[in-house]
Amino acid sequence: MVAPAPVSSTDIGAVRKLEDAIATVVRGKPEAIRAAVVTLLARGHLLLEDIPGVGKTTLARALAAALGGTFRRIQFTSDLLPSDIVGVSIYDQHGKMFELKKGPIFANIVLADEINRTTPRTQSALLEAMSENQVSIDDATHQLDTPFMVLATQNPAEHYGTYPLPESQMDRFLMRISLGYPGKAIERELLKERAGGDPVAKLSPVVDLAAVRSLQDGVESIRFDDALVDYAMTIVEETRGHTSIAVGVSTRGALAWYRAAQASALAAGRDFVVPDDVKGLAVPCLSHRLALAQTYDSLSRARIDAERLIADIVARVAVPT
Repeated sequence: MVAPAPVSSTDIGAVRKLEDAIATVVRGKPEAIRAAVVTLLARGHLLLEDIPGVGKTTLARALAAALGGTFRRIQFTSDLLPSDIVGVSIYDQHGKMFELKKGPIFANIVLADEINRTTPRTQSALLEAMSENQVSIDDATHQLDTPFMVLATQNPAEHYGTYPLPESQMDRFLMRISLGYPGKAIERELLKERAGGDPVAKLSPVVDLAAVRSLQDGVESIRFDDALVDYAMTIVEETRGHTSIAVGVSTRGALAWYRAAQASALAAGRDFVVPDDVKGLAVPCLSHRLALAQTYDSLSRARIDAERLIADIVARVAVPT
């Protein structure tokens, strides 16, 4: 097996350009921007859980625009069908053969807007795409474009007409984050600047898709010390034996956290993972994968408790020196 090429200064410069470009549109949210970029580099998917109107869609559009990749938005509703996402085979009378009509999933950046407003059957249409970068239509399997990333949104304060995401779907997301309200000064600037039109429309690509694929390949070359692996596994095992947690972090979740830490190191310009990479990603990478022992009637309350539990476990486990 050929070892991955080391990360070059050109690749690191591409990360900076990408983050700086998004920051011109998504103001005052460097942590959210870094989370989105790290998710992209790790070949993962991002769940944005927040109230409407705080920039979730803008973040997805800005990321696609800065990449120069294709962007599709799917508005999830109760009557949405799986074929509306992946596509359908249509019989061509003239050619006497079936022709694939591709759905919006065939894009580099896919915004699954209000993902919890559609039925579990339709939600499940994303599982294969998010796990294997492919979709099955009739008897054929079709590869998706690369890079490929799903950014899904849901409103934690909304209950009527929603379908909670099952554990299998939540486990496909590398991270779950929220944006929150911008600071007062930044929001004032946004109000003034909006008079000039949509800022995303003015955003030009700063990296190409080939550079992104190179960065994604480079993640594999980031060194993860054995002591840090043991540290991460101790935290994962703690979630599996906790009295307040019915189902702890899965093996898929542990592997996703590992890769996210590597991507975080790359984004920071390092070829090795440090404890802060692992600790800083514990809550966004692990909390949404927990099934808590207590029953909740509020998504926001369940999220707060899950994040608190992960933070408490991380605080208890000694960091390797």
